[in-house]
Amino acid sequence: MSSLSMLEKNQEDASEEVTWQDQSRINEFSKYNKRLEDIEEALTDKKTEREQIDDLSMELELADEDQPVLYKLGDSFVYISLEKAQSQIEADCNALDAIIDGLKSRAEDCERSMSELKVHLKSKFKDSINLDR
Repeated sequence: MSSLSMLEKNQEDASEEVTWQDQSRINEFSKYNKRLEDIEEALTDKKTEREQIDDLSMELELADEDQPVLYKLGDSFVYISLEKAQSQIEADCNALDAIIDGLKSRAEDCERSMSELKVHLKSKFKDSINLDR
């Protein structure tokens, strides 16, 4: 009786039994991979937001100092002085920079953990497992 297999003959002999610990590592790798995707998406959004705030800051440099400017506060807009708007934008930029740095740090942590798991899993399963993103 022959068994159906998607592996080539030389890979069949090299296949390893998947233990509970191996499956846990594979699941953990998958969780880190998904988390990294989410972090990268959030990072892209925050970088875009940061660029938009930079553009706004440049536009405000051209504004008349005597005229109040509309500033978005929550879901509404309020008139504030140009100086106050510029200081608020600077504070927003600093807050976004901190968020971006935190996201980068979390992404690095995920990548580090994934690389450690990849070493363990690749050493056991060789080419039988695909851990590429």
